Amino acid sequence: MLKKILKIIGVLILLLVVALFAAPFLFKDQIKTKISEAINAKVDAKVSFAEADLSLFKNFPNANVTLEKLVIINKAPFQGDTLISLGELNLKMSIKELFKGKNEAIAIDGISSKNGLINIIFNKDGIANYDIALKDEKTIDDGKSSPLSLKIQNYKVENFKLRYFDESSKIKMVIDSLNHEGTGDFTAQKLDLVTKSTAKVSLDMDKVNYMKNVALTLDAILGIDLEKSKYTFKENKALINQLPLEFDGFIQMVEAGQEYDLKFKTPTSSFKNFLGVIPSAYAANLDNVKTTGDFTVVGFAKGLYSDTTVPKFNIDIVSNNASFKYPDLPKSVQNIVIDTRIINETGILNDTYVSLDNLSFKIDQDVFNAKANIRNITQNAIVDAALKGTINLANLSKAYPIKLDKPLSGILKADVTTKFDMQSVEKSQYQNINNAGTMSLSGFNYVDENGKKMNISNALVQFNPSQVNLKELNATTGKSDISVTGILENFYGFIFKNQELKGNFNMNSKQLAVDDFMTAGEESKTDSKKADAMKIPAFLNCTLTAKATTVLYDNLTLKDVSGKLIVKDEKVTFENVKTAIFGGRIDMNGAVSTKGKTPVFNMDLKLNQVDIAQSFTQLDLLKKIAPIAGIINGKLNSSIKLNGNLDATELTPDLKTLTGDLLGQLLSTSVNSSNSTLLTALGSNIKFIDVNKINLNDLKAALTFKDGKVNVKPFDINYKDIKATIGGTHGFDQSMNYNLKFEVPTKYLGSEANALIAKLSPAEAEKVQSIPINALLVGNFTNPKITTDINSAVTKLTTQLVNQQKDRLVKQGTSALTDLLNKNKKLGDTTKTVLPATKEEVKTKVKEEVKTKASDLLNGFFNKKKKPADTTKVN
Repeated sequence: MLKKILKIIGVLILLLVVALFAAPFLFKDQIKTKISEAINAKVDAKVSFAEADLSLFKNFPNANVTLEKLVIINKAPFQGDTLISLGELNLKMSIKELFKGKNEAIAIDGISSKNGLINIIFNKDGIANYDIALKDEKTIDDGKSSPLSLKIQNYKVENFKLRYFDESSKIKMVIDSLNHEGTGDFTAQKLDLVTKSTAKVSLDMDKVNYMKNVALTLDAILGIDLEKSKYTFKENKALINQLPLEFDGFIQMVEAGQEYDLKFKTPTSSFKNFLGVIPSAYAANLDNVKTTGDFTVVGFAKGLYSDTTVPKFNIDIVSNNASFKYPDLPKSVQNIVIDTRIINETGILNDTYVSLDNLSFKIDQDVFNAKANIRNITQNAIVDAALKGTINLANLSKAYPIKLDKPLSGILKADVTTKFDMQSVEKSQYQNINNAGTMSLSGFNYVDENGKKMNISNALVQFNPSQVNLKELNATTGKSDISVTGILENFYGFIFKNQELKGNFNMNSKQLAVDDFMTAGEESKTDSKKADAMKIPAFLNCTLTAKATTVLYDNLTLKDVSGKLIVKDEKVTFENVKTAIFGGRIDMNGAVSTKGKTPVFNMDLKLNQVDIAQSFTQLDLLKKIAPIAGIINGKLNSSIKLNGNLDATELTPDLKTLTGDLLGQLLSTSVNSSNSTLLTALGSNIKFIDVNKINLNDLKAALTFKDGKVNVKPFDINYKDIKATIGGTHGFDQSMNYNLKFEVPTKYLGSEANALIAKLSPAEAEKVQSIPINALLVGNFTNPKITTDINSAVTKLTTQLVNQQKDRLVKQGTSALTDLLNKNKKLGDTTKTVLPATKEEVKTKVKEEVKTKASDLLNGFFNKKKKPADTTKVN
């Protein structure tokens, strides 16, 4: 009997487990349909979710419905904007809710969500993108049941981001890393909701940043009256960064908006409250910090938040004669006075003003004071501020735990007043901007994370009504020294309005090492990605006129460098840049742009009297264009135009994309063939030319290059009385294909050829003064392959000469044969000499003579002693 009962129980348990696994498949479509109907019956937006899954184990004994990738996209007038995006949405409910009929409402007990985005937008007309509820009268509650009903006991959101932007007031707020949860019985009309919240808040108003990633924490019990839509702070503890605050009062939803009646204050008056405002990453541990004096934040917000009004509010931030000292640091900050108020007395947002009546502190003997007043903040903010005092930068890290790899040093002095409005800044109406005073920095030393040192001996900035004048900047870093003066035309536009930084500067340097000012792109942690691309800053719009006695760039030393650099629209334009190098001078005009996906450049270079061997061996670009030029000693005048793409990480030319042309003239040149494998091989194959004695003086050549290929327009050179025409192509990969055409005087063919020519008539000899010889150069510059048609050309010439001799001999031989035959007959054939008896025999005899003469000519042509080969061969 017991065994049967156990078997029955076992079967029931098995059936229950099977049912729990099978239920999600049985009810999945029903749940998905009801959720879709519930949402689409209420909203005028595009709603989608990837999947709806049902689990009976996740919140057992309750059921859990999970919606994956729920997205709500706005329709007009916010067409295409994302209102809500949820990575995951979980709905908790009783299992019995799964068995309800199609028209019965499913009650939801709990909601949780992860990785969400809520994007709230108000356009210029005051219309909100979250107002997506259907306005059709058919959607008005008719008393019938709805597919879903809420009986929430708890809710939770993790890792949310809330974006808020009002186009009319230009207020932008981002609440990031938002985690919030609440527990309470929402079925009751009145309840206490226990909540916990953490977030990071950033706030911008009209492009001015007021908060950036300020950490907020709030643990609170809210008394909720659902009937009156009223939320009252009961017990609560809030932290702004580490600043503690307590709230008292309520927020109530009314037809016109939200009614506020809140008060808040710091629970104590300790000056540690002020250090708590600073993010913990910069303020360090406050437990053992010794403080004197007080710091309090007290305020209220009372009134209606609506489309046209904000609550009246007043925030007082006050400290009197305070000080603090960190236990592990040698110095303290003393005589701290803070007197600041943020006030709105009318309920109109634009009437809000900030009054910093006093901010001062002292470190050792150095005192710093500041005050400011900001009004009309939402329409056209008016700023009136003053700074005066001295700060020894070395004392900052001795009094406050600033995280620096290397300590700072230097004395900063300021005595500046300014008054301006934002519209004048935006429109560059400098007549409405009133600046006065100076700011200086001396003895500044800084070492970056790579160990690179920067020293500013003196810097002086003068503030004028319309400009910020850099009167002096003398600095050294690495091997470089610079002295800069100039004018910034829209300093405030850059600081407050994200406008271009405009200016004109003059720079002088005795020595400028380019490497001292280069920063390498950060390498990716994975090998699959390259270093960060180098970019010319988009905010720069300035001109730099520079002079430098010496500029060190890579392996080059440039002397007497001067020119103008114009930086604008992510582009640097070079105007009349000049430098002495390679014993001559190079002039340059051109531009580099990083605006597009691929950086590009164009250059116009003028080379005047530069040393050929140095320039074409030390400049990689010229070496690729004309690799053979490196073995030429002498000077060069040239103009080079080129353009192409740049490597994004190093801004060096991409040779495969290089296009341009070169026109050059060689001056006072000689050739060192021993340094060239190509010329050595050429001399071995063409015996009638000594390549070391080639005269290239005043040679002019024209080259074009494109797609990695250099095309050399045919040009003539003369060696003694031999004329040569050279033309062809080579690649940046050192491959080549050149044609050489020679007109070789016959005197170089030896005595046998000239003996034959001497026997010609003057008219016949004139026609054979020279012979054409062709050479073909292929392979590459380090392993050339040379072929010539010398053999066939010489054979052709000798054939021509011998044919002419043959014709003459045939004529002479026929006449002599006739005379001899006649003579023999008279002598009665007494001679033993064997003579050709016919013309055919005479011709045969002559052909044998031709072969003999041709062989002698070739032997004479190649009878040139070879010089011992040089074992050192370079291009």
